[in-house]
Amino acid sequence: MTKKISLGALTVFIGLIHSIPFFILVNIAFKSPNDTSSKWITPTYWFIDNFVNAWQSAHLDQALLNTALITVVSVILVVLIGAAAAYPLARFPSRWNTFVYTLCIASMIVPGLTILVSLYKLLVDINGIDTYWAIILVQVTFFLPLTIFLYTGFLRTIPRELDEAALIDGCNSFTVFFHVLLPLLKPVTATVIILAGLAIWNDYQFSVFFLQKPEVQTFPVALAAFFSQYHNNVNWAAAGCLISMLPAVFLFLFLQRYFIRGVTDGVLK
Repeated sequence: MTKKISLGALTVFIGLIHSIPFFILVNIAFKSPNDTSSKWITPTYWFIDNFVNAWQSAHLDQALLNTALITVVSVILVVLIGAAAAYPLARFPSRWNTFVYTLCIASMIVPGLTILVSLYKLLVDINGIDTYWAIILVQVTFFLPLTIFLYTGFLRTIPRELDEAALIDGCNSFTVFFHVLLPLLKPVTATVIILAGLAIWNDYQFSVFFLQKPEVQTFPVALAAFFSQYHNNVNWAAAGCLISMLPAVFLFLFLQRYFIRGVTDGVLK
């Protein structure tokens, strides 16, 4: 009993520690720039003009559309390609498939910044700078190894008897995957959507180099440029940061019930 109470208290303490930055951010975002009270004091009013000024001055409307387009298309491609690639790796073991699976896992430890120069040169050569398709291709490429890893582990937990029964009924491999196995992959799919979606939505390291024109910049890049210009007005900057967080928070809250199951079933296997 004492152990459970200690673990509960520790969990609450860790949760409070992690909520402190968000608490301060909300306080600053809703305060008037003329309010000189402590950042720890919650205002008794809501100063919405911070959000209006941040939205207009940083051109966050276009940045939001750019980020949403890149994130949605990238996540859809990551899910479809990753799941399709994991199917033969999990269901048809061979030396070649084992090599491909090992290569995917090995590529996960390669930091993206280590190949940034060569990647930038490649995109320049193929006229991919300041284009949506190029940054989507980059994002999909870097998230496929993790996606394949998760889907392969999860597919191995599904009995092969389902495949055999469908094949006996006259289904081919494509029908088995799309109509039998894919509907069972909801937990790991939710995990992939959360991991890839949040990372792509908040990506800065690639977007700042490959999306240089203001009309194609993503939310983090536009927000960083806005903060460098209005660094003296932290209220506007906090409001912009809060706006950028909300879609990711809603996505996680909507899919969180599948998240833990997808991670544990896919990784522990």
